[in-house]
Amino acid sequence: QVQLVESGGGLVQAGASLRLSCAASARTFSSYPMGWFRQAPGKEREFVAAIGWTGGRTYYADSVKGRFTISRDNAKNTVYLQMNSLKPEDTAVYYCAARGLSMVVATIPQAYEYWGQGTQVTVSS
Repeated sequence: QVQLVESGGGLVQAGASLRLSCAASARTFSSYPMGWFRQAPGKEREFVAAIGWTGGRTYYADSVKGRFTISRDNAKNTVYLQMNSLKPEDTAVYYCAARGLSMVVATIPQAYEYWGQGTQVTVSS
């Protein structure tokens, strides 16, 4: 079983930056592909970014490419999402997820077995 705890959300103005963190409990964290997803009110959960277990491969949704950066520190069992140039449309609950049954990075939520509780990001205009 893997427990994921997100932190770092908050209320910011458009153009500001935030860094989300996701701490994992698993000793095998370094072998899990990790992803960030978000869900706005009334919308489906959508892919934001993903990273391979070594950190060497990263993937981004087109809507965040060039503004968000995903990274991981396997020594700290933590994955990060650096969010720059935030826009009101980035407002959502952000979730981190771990893929425990495969070492292949995925961009769909159904591929991830473990989820955090989410952290709210609100961007005002």
